Amino acid sequence: MRLHDLKPTPGSRKKKIRAARGISGKRGKTAGRGTKGQGARSGGGKGPYFEGGQLPLVRRLPFKRGFNNPFKVRYQEVNTWLLESTFEDGDTVDPVVLEEKGLIRDSAYAVAILGSGDLTKKLTVKANRFTKSAKEKIEAKGGTAEELPVRITGIHARVRKLPREEELKRFPPMAERSE
Repeated sequence: MRLHDLKPTPGSRKKKIRAARGISGKRGKTAGRGTKGQGARSGGGKGPYFEGGQLPLVRRLPFKRGFNNPFKVRYQEVNTWLLESTFEDGDTVDPVVLEEKGLIRDSAYAVAILGSGDLTKKLTVKANRFTKSAKEKIEAKGGTAEELPVRITGIHARVRKLPREEELKRFPPMAERSE
């Protein structure tokens, strides 16, 4: 078989409709555009949101680009230099303690620990997210970086404030769910 032997499957190739090629054809004379008027002219028709002269919906709405993702997790960020200046050696740091110290606004929302600044103290840090450098700095001083899960509640990402037993009752581990 050669390249010149190849042929398309019968019925797979259709002839292109050639509009305005004489009055005898299906799309002759006005070529399916009707008689006169805006749509019959070349370049006819208005823009994508023309509403017959009425102020278009796009122009009636306030000018705002993009959209707000309702499922985006917004993290409250805390740098390691803040942990250094706020906590003592051997302290346990979690979202509730961070809120009490005034480093975050609400412990119900997710917390991220960032690696900006030095850390010289051994801390046990519990947060929803750690940057690579922050985790390295905490563990280099003998501390532990424990990641807490982020649960989506309603329309915004929040961390559930539930006792451990209640949380396990509502959200059983994945192994138990499959049974």
